[in-house]
Order: sequence, then C-alpha cells, then structure tokens
Amino acid sequence: MKKYIFEITTFVSGALGMIIELVAARILSPYLGNSNLIWTCIIGMMLAFMSLGYYFGGKIADKNPKRNIMSLFLLNAAIFISIIPLIEVYVIEPLSKTSLSLPLVAIICSIITFGLPSLFLATVSPYAVKLKEKTVDEIGQVSGKMSSFSTIGSIVGTFLAGFLLIPKMGVKNIILMCVIILCLMSFILYEKKNIKYIIKSVVIFTLLIVVILIGKELFKSVHKNIILDTDSEYSRIWINKINDEMYALQVDTAYESVSTENNNLNAQYLEYYDLFDYYKEYSKDILMIGGAAYTYPSYFLEKYSEKNIDVVEIDPKMTEIANTYFDLDIENERLNIFHEDGRRFLNMSQKKYDCILIDAFKGLNVPFQLTTIEALQSVKNSLNENGIVITNLVCALDGKDSELVKYEYTTYKEVFENVKIFQVGKGNVNDTDLQNLILVGFNGEIYENLGKYENYQRLIENEILNFYSDKPPVTDDLCPVGI
Repeated sequence: MKKYIFEITTFVSGALGMIIELVAARILSPYLGNSNLIWTCIIGMMLAFMSLGYYFGGKIADKNPKRNIMSLFLLNAAIFISIIPLIEVYVIEPLSKTSLSLPLVAIICSIITFGLPSLFLATVSPYAVKLKEKTVDEIGQVSGKMSSFSTIGSIVGTFLAGFLLIPKMGVKNIILMCVIILCLMSFILYEKKNIKYIIKSVVIFTLLIVVILIGKELFKSVHKNIILDTDSEYSRIWINKINDEMYALQVDTAYESVSTENNNLNAQYLEYYDLFDYYKEYSKDILMIGGAAYTYPSYFLEKYSEKNIDVVEIDPKMTEIANTYFDLDIENERLNIFHEDGRRFLNMSQKKYDCILIDAFKGLNVPFQLTTIEALQSVKNSLNENGIVITNLVCALDGKDSELVKYEYTTYKEVFENVKIFQVGKGNVNDTDLQNLILVGFNGEIYENLGKYENYQRLIENEILNFYSDKPPVTDDLCPVGI
C-alpha cells in the first residue's frame, strides 16, 4: 500500500468529490428543488472550485512538496464536509426563504455547501504528481497516471453514490463516512507521527464526529413535524406529520401526496381524475403514471369495486412509504404496480387502457419525457378507441409561469382529436398564480354521460373555454419544459 499511497489517495479524492456533489444535490433539493437549473449551478460551481484546487495545489506543490501538506488538505476537506449538516439548517434553509432569485440562491448555496471541500480534494491530484515525480522525462507519464486514477475514482464514486450509498445509507451517514475516510487518509499520509500528533488527530476526529451528530440532532429539533427523512435512488423524501391522523409526502420543494381521511382525497385536483367516469363511464382498465403515496389509487380501489388500476411508479421506495404511512392495500388483486419510468412503460406495454391518468412530478417539475408529441403518441397508442387521458399540471393559467400549460395544450391538440382544459381552483385563484390545471385528451369523439352530470357538475363547470396558446408543440428534440 505504501508504494501506491499517492495513487490510492488520488483515487479516493476523486471518488469522494463526486459523492459529495451528489449529496449536495440531495441536501439542496427540499429547499431549492432538483431541476436542471439547480444541477447546472451545482456542476458549474463544483468545476469552478476544482479548477481553483488544481491551480493552487500545483502552485503550492512546487513551493513546498511535502506529504504533510497534502495530509493537511485532506483534513481541511474533512472539516468543511463535517459542517454541511449545520449549513443546511443555518444557511440553506434561511436563504431559500429570501426574495433572491433562485439561480443566485442556488449558486450561493452550492459554493457554501461544497465549494471548499471540492477545492481541497482537487489539490490532491497535482500534489500527488509532484510528490511522485522521479525525473523530468517521467512528468507526462506520472501526470497522466494520476489524472486517470482521479477520473476512475470519480466514476466509481458516481455509481457507488447513485446506486448504493444514497438509497441505502442516506446523506447524513454518507457525510459521516466521507469524514472518516478523509481523516484516515490524512493520518496515513502524515510523516513522522509522534504522540502529540496522534493525540491531536484523535481530538480533531472526535470533534468532527460530534459536529456531524449535532447537525443531525439540530435538524430534528428544527423540523419536529418531519417523522421520516430518507433517500431513494431518485429523491430525498420527507414525511410530514400534519396531525395524529394525517401525513404529507414531500419530494423536493413540493407536497406530492396527502393521506386520505374518511375517503376524502384531501387534494382537490385528484377529484378531476374521476371525470373518466363521466366521459368514459364503462371504463374497466385504468392506468396511472405517478403513484407517489398512492392517494388516488387507494381511493379508486375503494370507490370503484368493478374496475382495475395499474400504477407506474418509478421509485420502489415510494411504494414502501405508501404501504407504511398511507394505508396502501398493496395486496389488492385489482391493483398492479410497475416500478419503472412512465415513458418506458408506455413504449413497452402491449396492454390497452380505457383511461390513462398522469400525475408524474419531481417536486413541482414534470418529467420532460412525458410531455412531448412522441410521448403523447405512445399514450394514444395505449388507449382503447374513445379512450381518454387526464393529466395534472402545476403552473399558472396566464403570465410568466404559464408556459408549461401553453406548450402542453398545443402538444395535446397535435395528438388528440379533442382536448379540454380545467382550472381546478377557478374563482378562488388568480390566473397568474401557480395552481393545478387539468388537461383531458380524447382519443376520438367526446361522449358525455349526462345522467351523471350532477355528480360532476362542479368539476365540469371549471372548464376553460376558448383557451389560447401561442406556443408550438414540444418534441423529444426540442422540449423547453420539464426536467
């Protein structure tokens, strides 16, 4: 190991750098979201601080090429990583509530959260090149070798964090793991260890662990209503306790679902999915894309005893949470659950449905792959004759936040013979406010069961007539909406 200590250190630094980047995204997501904008800020700031780290690491290595300096860089990275839980409570959350623009807040939070850890981890590679250098003729070979180890480490760290660490350990435990590894590597690198250094190392290590534990407890004390803070392969998930009987599931900045109470959906927009009973009364097979806490599927199974529902939910952890906290009857024989991406399911499925319900979100953002002409063509191909699709959107009806509904309305009109749009809070919200809007696409003629008109009158009366959109349809090639 001693022979390859610099290669190992470079590899580990590259891996931890990518792990911290993914952890930072999870920490920011409940406060700022997880959109392309947020990822752009995170990646941009990480690259900026890595560049600084490479520059200063190389400069310092030329002046003072000692292993103990490299050891100190790793210890500094551990120190700044250990305070991330405190930064979440004292910096990120307060900043997210200010009136500053989202990109500016994202950049500031990205810098504060992992700017310095990224900088110190990046110093390792040029420092390792200097310490490993034998002769002038070998500089290129050594430099390429260290760059390769750093890149391979980054690849391993990315896959390890995404597929294993984040869904299995959670971000707080990963932070603890990173600090332990960095402290250990720093200790190993340090030359001529004496009893004074060993005692100092133990004290510093203990203090860093205490800081992390304090951060975890502080979060719990500030968010007493959060009874579950967990991570899956796809999201950071919170369960908020509203009262003794009700829970709310939060992903990123938005509530995805609220538990039902006495067969009450507790979310007005979900009632509009019942319009299939008005426009397609004799529907038997229903598909829902986006399960979250399975609020509507649970309600559906209780209300419609002769109908079946298939639910496509990309995140298996959501299904586990729905089963544990939201009373999902996972064993119901009329319920089939598929854990995969909605677009992929539509592309692969041979089954035809009478109605398809779409309620897929990541926070307030829709997955772009479900918004395009090509996606809606797959939806149409999965519908029976005169079948319908009912889609929930969160946006404004007019103004700067109305682009999503305008793009989608045009896109639906391009694919379906008839399209209706409903304003869920009509009369109670301003057109420029973020709100739930419901799009209904008809695979053929519109058939109304007038005998049930009174049952759905208050929903039908919220239709927006003569809706106008000046936006073009969106495609897989050019999709300016969603994530």
